[in-house]
Amino acid sequence: MRLSFARSEDPGDGRVGATPETVATLVDRGLEIEVETEAGTAAGHDDEAYRQAGATVVDADKLLATSEALVTVAPPSPERIAALPEGSALIGFLRPVHNTDLALALVERRITALAMELVPRISKAQAMDALSSQAGIAGYKAVLIAANAIDKLFPLSMTAAGTVKPARVVVLGVGVAGLQAIATAKRLGATVKANDVRAAAADEVGSLGADFVHIPGVTDQSDGVYAKNLGADLARAQHEALAPHVAQADAVICTAQIPGRDAPVLLTAEMVDRMPAGSVVVDLAAEDGGNCELSGSGEPLDRSGTRVIPAPRLAASMPREASALYARNVVNLLARIVTDEGELDVDADPELAGFLFTRGGEVLHEPTAAALASAQDTTEAAS
Repeated sequence: MRLSFARSEDPGDGRVGATPETVATLVDRGLEIEVETEAGTAAGHDDEAYRQAGATVVDADKLLATSEALVTVAPPSPERIAALPEGSALIGFLRPVHNTDLALALVERRITALAMELVPRISKAQAMDALSSQAGIAGYKAVLIAANAIDKLFPLSMTAAGTVKPARVVVLGVGVAGLQAIATAKRLGATVKANDVRAAAADEVGSLGADFVHIPGVTDQSDGVYAKNLGADLARAQHEALAPHVAQADAVICTAQIPGRDAPVLLTAEMVDRMPAGSVVVDLAAEDGGNCELSGSGEPLDRSGTRVIPAPRLAASMPREASALYARNVVNLLARIVTDEGELDVDADPELAGFLFTRGGEVLHEPTAAALASAQDTTEAAS
């Protein structure tokens, strides 16, 4: 099988799905590897390094035209999908539900698309969980952005001129990104509080030396791996309970995301208005609507002396480390779905079936199929 690795179309995202190290591993497994020209430049890997690892380096036109399976990081454009051979495969972050144009393009070309967002959160799939590998980087970088943006020190500082109290940080959402944000803020010397709808998150937060904000009826949700959108009454209770903690925070890091869904609104404009002057909100969920209701524009803004910073795809700001982790995720995934003869078999492991996005001209991800049907109904009603 010819496995192709594409360069990102976004000039601000230098991540790539293969490193010379992982190319060598895939070549040893009998795969033919092609890498797009300068695909790894931003991640610190030049074309010659890929050639020495056993890959062929080609331009975009040839890469797309001859690919049997294309690996990307960010979703490719519909134009790139149209250039792929009909019936080929695609692996990458595909933004289920939110990117219906891409879904339609995949259906038209009868592409078998595997969405990295949909890799199941089970023990055997941990090594291929790219959401987690990228989220860890994002949580770390979010705290650094916050520390740089606020007008006070993060750590306690005792000087001859007096004592400077540590920064107060609130982390909303305690998945991988949230836990990394907590750990990073603690290492920088801040005091940290955190909240999540999952009751099990309290122990995780405590293990990192932070305080968990328990909200009766909200953080009593049954254990799961993702945040949940609450009903109107519980969401209101969550806002009211978090408001006094947010009002004292120098930085709020928003990390709650649900793959294939809009992000839950955890921070209202009114809550931001009550934050101290000079404080900051960093919202990792901005691409999916935002945990802060002020993040929708996608642009940084000042609100009552608080800076709100939408920070989508923050892992892309560290392309070398992010690419290294993502490339290993891809290798571990392929180990499960490529046969000994070097052929792609997406049915090889039934426990991984949920990561199939499209196949044979159909959308298999039910929320995306529902979004497409709703969009079609709206169009027909308008006409």
